[in-house]
Amino acid sequence: MRFVGICQYDGSNYSGFQSQKNSSSVQDQLELAISSVGKLEERINYAGRTDAGVHAIGQVFDFSSSDHREPSQWLNGINSLLPSDISVSSIQKAPDDFHSRFDAMNRSYAYVIYNGKTQPIFLRDYMYWEKYEIDIEIMRAEAAHLIGTHNFNSFRGSKCTAKNQVRTINSIEIEQKDGFIIISLCANAYLYNMVRIIIGTLLEMSKGSKKNMKTILNAQDREIAGKTAQAQGLFFVGADYKKINLDIKENITHPLSFLINPR
Repeated sequence: MRFVGICQYDGSNYSGFQSQKNSSSVQDQLELAISSVGKLEERINYAGRTDAGVHAIGQVFDFSSSDHREPSQWLNGINSLLPSDISVSSIQKAPDDFHSRFDAMNRSYAYVIYNGKTQPIFLRDYMYWEKYEIDIEIMRAEAAHLIGTHNFNSFRGSKCTAKNQVRTINSIEIEQKDGFIIISLCANAYLYNMVRIIIGTLLEMSKGSKKNMKTILNAQDREIAGKTAQAQGLFFVGADYKKINLDIKENITHPLSFLINPR
């Protein structure tokens, strides 16, 4: 029987979501908890891989087990065994052929920036601090050029192994609340470090650089895009599916959800 779950996590203490040798990952913690509750048939699938320091509000994962347990039993058992910086908000039955990565139609991320003269100390692991003035209208105007289907070779990290660099960005929304700026992106898929490079490029543009998004896109050259923004401000918000209606728990979210507004 296959189950699909939604989890949130603070990525500060992990090497990323995906399991890696000689380092702690969110995937390892989830699989350990699942296999302690019942039989785990194989490694879990997941909607999006996040890097070290990146957080998640709605990471989707699925797993298969021959043990006949109710979703509530899985949910309660798994959460009782997870560390305090990982929590599963829902588990439900899924079609046997469901795959949280391959069936995802779109994936959403949000990046949190604080623009102010002093750093909010208690939020330093969950946002990027920029002390110099940011022109949000420049960011919006330049980000608009990224909407649609493009070759995003200029926005992929050096470790990217994707053979096809074409991706479709459905939307980029930039909102401001007090000193916080939240950049939300929705796309069918992303290249390695694509979101963070886009954010870094927009930040440079917002502070008066002469970079131009159209030129960067057309050049297909990573060297002319901006720096890769730090991981701490990035949140994986969730994924959308046609095959299944996810049981979204609106009351169980990350403390910054009042800023990010995941749905």
